[in-house]
Amino acid sequence: MTLTVSAAPVPPPLPTPPLQLAGVARKFGADFVLRDVTLTLEAGDLLALYGGNGAGKTTLLRVIAGLLAPSRGEGRVGGYDLRDRRSVREQVFLLEGGGGLYADLTALENLRFTARMYGLSPAETAQRSGAALTDVGLEGAAHKRARELSSGMRKRLGLARLSLCPAPLLLLDEPFANLDQEGREVVLAQLRRLRAQGRTALISSHEPELAGQVATRSATLRAGVLRAEVQA
Repeated sequence: MTLTVSAAPVPPPLPTPPLQLAGVARKFGADFVLRDVTLTLEAGDLLALYGGNGAGKTTLLRVIAGLLAPSRGEGRVGGYDLRDRRSVREQVFLLEGGGGLYADLTALENLRFTARMYGLSPAETAQRSGAALTDVGLEGAAHKRARELSSGMRKRLGLARLSLCPAPLLLLDEPFANLDQEGREVVLAQLRRLRAQGRTALISSHEPELAGQVATRSATLRAGVLRAEVQA
C-alpha cells in the first residue's frame, strides 16, 4: 500500500511595507542632520512627524523620496533599496513647496498632465481631474495659470495632484503651513480621504493639533533623532 503525502500549502509572501528604514543618517559637511533613524510604515499608516524648524523633517522626506542619498544606514521604499534612487522616486509622491506645478499651465491642465503621466485614460483623466479640482475648492480657478494663483491655492492644487498619483507612499512636507483656516480645512478633508482610501503617508508638521486629527501614528524628530512613536 502506497501512502501519498500531500505537501503543506506554501503561505503567500507577506506584503512589503511601503517604507523601512534602519539606522539612516544624513550629514552635510561634518554636521549630521539625521542620526540613525529607524522607522517602518505599514500599508494604510498615516504617520505625523513632528518637530521644530531645523529638526531634520524635510531632509528625512527628501532622503525617503530619493532626492538625497543617506550618508549611512539602510532602507527600502516600496521594496526598492534606498540607494536605487531612480526606482525609489517612482514609488513616492513628494508634496513640498509649490507642489511641483507647471507655472504656465492652468490648474486643470496641470491635473490633466499629472493624470496622463500616471497612465490614466483620456476618459479617466477628464473625470478625475475635474473631481480633484472640486475636492480642493478650485473649480472656479480651473482656467487660471498656476503662476496666477495665490500660494494657498497652489498648495491646494498640489494636493489635488497628489490625489491622482497611484504611488504607494505619499510624503507631505508641512501641508498646513501658510494657509488660512479655510485652506487648513481643505487639507484636513483631503487627508481624511486618503486615510479612508487606505493610502500610506508620512506628514511632516509642527502643528500636532491639526495633523493629529488624521494621523494613525505619530513620532517626533529632535536634532535629527527620531523619538518614540505613539498611536495617534
